[in-house]
Amino acid sequence: MSDQGLPSIDELEVSGKRVLVRCDLNVPLEDGAITDDLRVRSALPTLEGLLGRGARLAVCSHLGRPKGQVKDELRLTPVAERLSELFDRDVTAVRDVVGDEAKKACASGDDVVLLENLRFEPGEESNDPAFADALSSLADVYVNDAFGASHRAHASIVGPPERLPSAAGRLLVNEVTTLERLLVKPDHPYVAVLGGVKVSDKLDVIGNLVDRVNAMCIGGAMAFTLLVAQGRDVGRSLVEKDRVEDVKGILDEAGEKGVDIHIPTDVVAAEKPTEGALHETVPLEQIGNRMGVDIGPETTGDFATTILGARTVLWNGPMGIFEIPEYSAGTKGVATAIAEATVEGAFTVAGGGDSAAALAQFGMTDAVSHLSTGGGASLELLEGKELPGIAALRQASA
Repeated sequence: MSDQGLPSIDELEVSGKRVLVRCDLNVPLEDGAITDDLRVRSALPTLEGLLGRGARLAVCSHLGRPKGQVKDELRLTPVAERLSELFDRDVTAVRDVVGDEAKKACASGDDVVLLENLRFEPGEESNDPAFADALSSLADVYVNDAFGASHRAHASIVGPPERLPSAAGRLLVNEVTTLERLLVKPDHPYVAVLGGVKVSDKLDVIGNLVDRVNAMCIGGAMAFTLLVAQGRDVGRSLVEKDRVEDVKGILDEAGEKGVDIHIPTDVVAAEKPTEGALHETVPLEQIGNRMGVDIGPETTGDFATTILGARTVLWNGPMGIFEIPEYSAGTKGVATAIAEATVEGAFTVAGGGDSAAALAQFGMTDAVSHLSTGGGASLELLEGKELPGIAALRQASA
């Protein structure tokens, strides 16, 4: 049993058995090629550990959003090829999930079988008991290592723990342990750096962190809703008007609890949120009829100073449209400050797909103490919610 009350793979009897391993291999693809294999590499400790103990694997994952239909561009073939390279052993990729080909492969002596995209089956997302039965029947034992999908009550996540001896994989335990450290007795000063497009996506996280952090640095488009809540003019910047009152309540609560809220004082103001558009860096008061697409250097410096004074840092979400080079300086400045804080001994965690993508773009993937593989899952855990996949494993062990 892990420290989180999760059943451990070390307690499972796996030798000579077929183990159904739910991974999160939902990798970005471009023209059929994987552009970032972080999630494939992150699955290796669990998969190699099971193989080393004499298990045969039936690996399963979703990829993209095929919505219960077979889409050739979302087949797991590129993932099978990458897994085979990393393993340096054959991976048998089957072209169905629970059909005859999958049954035959799982009944064979093949060490590693990769089932086809789970979401080709309508029963996956609808959590159909018949599909969960069919999937579970392929194996003797189940391991959930898909942290990034464990906030979904899908058949492959919550079904097998009701039907098979089950445990949490290394990645899942590591993610839960790390993220719960941000909620239970974190070292102080503790700074949360939040960005991204919608403040509505982060309201519950902000609400749960207000009791725990000393300061928050808020950038990205979501910052403009906070600025409007303070009565500031933000030009044509993206604002969630229906969330302004909610934000006012959170700002008041932060003030009562002595949490410092840092928001942009200068921005990169652009005519359009596109590459090559006319843009300049201005104090917020001079944004005029333009939109903010990145935080400015004064704000970046303020955020960096706050980060460098911290012992614990959580980063979720970019500071601007970092994919466009002209609008990436704020996000890169924050990433650099977090990297420096890590070197100085701070415990730093980056969560969410965009934060991971930004670190990869800047060549800084190793610059944080922990890079979470789960966007929505990490947010829900930081909101204080129990994830369905984790609840299913805990119930199975009880």
